[in-house]
Amino acid sequence: MPNYDKLTRKEALELWKQHCADVQTATMIGRGETNAQREQRIKRVRADYSAFVDYYFPHYTQNSQTGAQTPCAPFHIKAAKEVKANRNLRAVYKWHRGAAKSTHLDIFIPLWLKCQEQREINVMVLVGKSEDNANTLLADVQAELQYNQRYINDFGEQYNSGSWEEGEFVTKDGTAFFARGRGQSPRGLRYRSHRPDYIVIDDLDDDELCENPSRVQRLTDWVKEALFGALDGGRGRFIMVGNLIAKNSVLQKISETKGVRVSQVNILDENGNVSWAAKWTRAEVQAIEDFQGYRSFQKEYMNNPIVEGAVFRQEWIRWAKRPQWRQFEEIVLYIDPSWKGSTKNDYKAAKLWGKVKGGQLWHLRAFVRQATVAEMVRWCYDLYEWAQATGVAIKFYMEANFMQDMLMDDFTKEGDLRGYQLPIIGDKRKKPDKFQRIEASAPLWERGFVFYDESQKDDPDMLRGLDQTLAFQKGMRGHDDAPDADESAISILQKHSKITNFTPSFGKRRNAKNVTW
Repeated sequence: MPNYDKLTRKEALELWKQHCADVQTATMIGRGETNAQREQRIKRVRADYSAFVDYYFPHYTQNSQTGAQTPCAPFHIKAAKEVKANRNLRAVYKWHRGAAKSTHLDIFIPLWLKCQEQREINVMVLVGKSEDNANTLLADVQAELQYNQRYINDFGEQYNSGSWEEGEFVTKDGTAFFARGRGQSPRGLRYRSHRPDYIVIDDLDDDELCENPSRVQRLTDWVKEALFGALDGGRGRFIMVGNLIAKNSVLQKISETKGVRVSQVNILDENGNVSWAAKWTRAEVQAIEDFQGYRSFQKEYMNNPIVEGAVFRQEWIRWAKRPQWRQFEEIVLYIDPSWKGSTKNDYKAAKLWGKVKGGQLWHLRAFVRQATVAEMVRWCYDLYEWAQATGVAIKFYMEANFMQDMLMDDFTKEGDLRGYQLPIIGDKRKKPDKFQRIEASAPLWERGFVFYDESQKDDPDMLRGLDQTLAFQKGMRGHDDAPDADESAISILQKHSKITNFTPSFGKRRNAKNVTW
């Protein structure tokens, strides 16, 4: 699907014309096919959505780098079957950025419904952020129907010169297509005796809208009233697609509506595997997260929008030149390894903190990765050996419950290889509720007692942990391993300090791999 964003109307038109030419070229038909072969293919593609996409849309599915075809993901096929099977579907497809949600729900699935032996669609309405946005989205459907030679060869001429305009058109077999922008009246939409029976709402939310609760509510009311009312007494497929960019959004409100089927697909599933493995490798997904940062990645690719500053604020993060190692009264490494049987998607955290005279707390080093226990263990042993060579005394702590788990085998095995065992102390503290204790530590940042070693300002583990800290909030679905380890290390350092946790101030706060020692 061409990207028309930020183009002038003239530029967009030229891009669309080039797209049409590409469609025509990519779908040229070979000679010598018999009618029997053609009929056999038609029967197959009507029943098999993946085969339908592969054959008619090579210009979408071809990998621009390798030239190979990228097959549909399992969630694409599941959605197509679900839409086809239910003529009165109410559904939200909450798919991550890059999941081809618009391509499938706006183009491929409607055209698959249209080519069935008994046509499954009569009037389609495509709704976008604005009228222009909706028109450009619909133009891609128009391009396929007018220029896709394979589709035309199998299902007949679609172009209807008497009714083929921007934003609305009717094919030769009488299927009507309309585009509408958000808030634009859909009342009275029909073609002949048919009212809309396929309405798809595409990426209705944006950041500006979601900052205004009253606008979100008004638009939600418009979706439920005027737009849903365009169906024939509620009959028809009513679909919304997008990724969850804010908890206060139309997408979220429609998702919470009784009777609405919600399909949520994140780029990584609950086990840390890539949802569309035919398109991305795990390393490519990790590179996306490394570039975007934790919060942006969670918002765009994990359907997990996080409000920065809900507990910790950016202006509380103070980078400074670290005191000499000999000036630290105590240095603690707190290890939070996650359970041995937990998913690959979990983070493992090891945080090095120190305390100097006067009560200043220094965050010195970090390991925050979606890694194996063995990788974390090696990092801890490397840190210990560096500390021994440098003359720095570090106390190693881990929650006592973890020390009873099988993960201690990894520490023992590494110790056997190196000829010594890491001196880990079990943390037997009876920990209160995680959110309460992490929030209770936040005033130490606010009052200026916490500092970050500026030599680590570009360290990816340190930054990843900092992202988790700034993203921390009650009920969060993201990862909190880093701030949890921070609080545990600070709690140990505070045992012999005159500083105590301050009472947190409640109320809305505004938003704001190689180890080198």
